[in-house]
Amino acid sequence: MKRILLAVAFLIPSAVFAAGPSMPLDKANYDLTDNASLQRGAQIFMNYCLGCHNAQYQRYQRTFEDIGIPVDLGEELLQFTGDGVGSHMVSAIDKSAAAEWFGLTPPDLTLVSRVRGADWLYTFFRSFYADESRPFGVNNVIFENVGMPWMLEELQGTPRKVTETKVVNGKEQEVTVLTTDGNGRLNAEEFDQAMLDLTNFLVYVGEPVKLERQRMGLFVIGFLFVLLVLTILLKKEYWRDVK
Repeated sequence: MKRILLAVAFLIPSAVFAAGPSMPLDKANYDLTDNASLQRGAQIFMNYCLGCHNAQYQRYQRTFEDIGIPVDLGEELLQFTGDGVGSHMVSAIDKSAAAEWFGLTPPDLTLVSRVRGADWLYTFFRSFYADESRPFGVNNVIFENVGMPWMLEELQGTPRKVTETKVVNGKEQEVTVLTTDGNGRLNAEEFDQAMLDLTNFLVYVGEPVKLERQRMGLFVIGFLFVLLVLTILLKKEYWRDVK
């Protein structure tokens, strides 16, 4: 009986995690080989996210070198904390003050892509909307009662929820969609691309060696295949004279 209970205890969290979000997510077609996208994502992250959030397990220099930014240029244009280029990407915000302002300390974002997933992040960035009932005047469709201001409003414009009539399965239905007032620096297509770039960068930060790991995996599989062939031939050689 105890073994059964232990098995259930281990399986329940796994099942909950596998269930994922209850709302459909938009597909994030990120590309870790696209250095231009990673560089744009790094620029957005450094300018709009790092003021409150950390990426404390990632170093500036490693980041600049990996995504093709000259170290001196990255230090000049993308590093605002005054630390050395070899330091970790840590926000200068006071943690106790941040906890008082936001209700909790802003979470570290180094591993957020591995915890939430790229699709969730991409959808989250594009799901803010104006909500005067909230302390910061915004809410989020997939993260209800989110406790942060929408820092990218100047890029997107003011997002709002509106009800439209659309034909779904041959029937007219009222659906809620997000729209902006057009006062942002980017149009809708450009903003979606910017959020994909930011998602791409956070996926990279979550596992900087992902591409190298995948390349090494191919070599390992190739080695094991060759070893298998040699092992079969050796086995045949040993057993050839056995009647």
